[in-house]
Amino acid sequence: MKAARTLGAALLGVSLAAMGAVMATAQEGSPFAPRMVINGQTVTNFEMEQRMLFLRALRAPGDPEKEALKALMRDRLGAQAAKDLGISVTAEQVKEGMEEFAARANLNAEQFTQALAQEGIAPETFRDFVSNGLLWREVVRSKFGQQIRISEAQIDRALAENAKTPQVQVLLSELIIPVQGDAVSPVLDQARAIKAETGSEASFASAARQYSAAPSAGRGGRLDWIPITNLPPAIVQKVLTLSPGEVSDPIVVPQAVVLFQLNGISDLESTMPAQVEVEYAQFALPPNLDPATIRQQADDCGDLYPLARGLPAEQLRVTKQMMGAVPQDIGLELAKLDPGESVLRNRGGYNELLMLCLRTGIPEADPAAAEIPVTTEESEAAEDKPAVDREALRNQLGNQQLTALAEAFMEELRSEAIIEER
Repeated sequence: MKAARTLGAALLGVSLAAMGAVMATAQEGSPFAPRMVINGQTVTNFEMEQRMLFLRALRAPGDPEKEALKALMRDRLGAQAAKDLGISVTAEQVKEGMEEFAARANLNAEQFTQALAQEGIAPETFRDFVSNGLLWREVVRSKFGQQIRISEAQIDRALAENAKTPQVQVLLSELIIPVQGDAVSPVLDQARAIKAETGSEASFASAARQYSAAPSAGRGGRLDWIPITNLPPAIVQKVLTLSPGEVSDPIVVPQAVVLFQLNGISDLESTMPAQVEVEYAQFALPPNLDPATIRQQADDCGDLYPLARGLPAEQLRVTKQMMGAVPQDIGLELAKLDPGESVLRNRGGYNELLMLCLRTGIPEADPAAAEIPVTTEESEAAEDKPAVDREALRNQLGNQQLTALAEAFMEELRSEAIIEER
């Protein structure tokens, strides 16, 4: 009898332990279970999922899970720094920030929020994104704004350096995996697995031949040398962090996930334009037109107009944009083309001929450089300087210094933080 009671107690203990394990597992899968804890501040699974959806809606490059985790960590650290400094933002400031951000998509905040809702993104996700960005900006201004002083001599040196800046070219291999509908997650998992298994140029080339849907697949994904100014700026940021032979994290672009391998990097003697403007044509081919015939007959964008005669106007679109505004999937294709060259793209229900009409380098200062004012050091000699936009360059240099100080401070916060990933 005693043995039976002992056995019963043991079984009860095992049952309770098993039940506890099941409950713990269920809690881990809960939307509001911790995904990461930073100095005691929790980031939930729900926040992670929402930020990933938000980044995808913005067509942000990189691995959405890694980028979301990094961004939420920075948000928490920045918010804690703001609290320590007694910095806050008002509801009116957040509202204005939301309107400003939405205006980049030619929408107001309400329209932008509604568009995000169609992607499954809650209104508070957008609000928190803007609020945390404003908080961090105020932290940076408070700590470092008065330290930024750009002299006339610094401007002179920058002008001299800009005049002899070499044009950087990269030698890349690409692997492009199509995404069917909204099924991004399984393609991301596949891309991560491919990256983990490709440790050399030969293995990446083999994977590209097997998995890539790009025309370069037959060459093992190998591309010709490409000036970095021809690439979308967000892609450049990812590529230039790679070492030769290294493979990038998966980059999500419209209807595809992309891996790049950096095979080489080179400087040329010619100067590199600050910005690049492209003009390109998108010709939605009707079923009765043979793509090969069209490509043979069209040597430049002007040749497409007679071929489109009698078709609805929307089937042939010619667009002129700064490279930074071009959709990333289109920008990646244009980067590989010279003016007059084209590529055929399968758009699901139809074929599209994408042709580069013109690419123009524009040597001008970054317009975003004027966003944060900096303290200036005037000199009498400034009146005798050439008629260049020295104030824009001053602000650009100030922002570069401010960004460097901000990143160093964020790294300091991260190194001192207690961070636990679940």
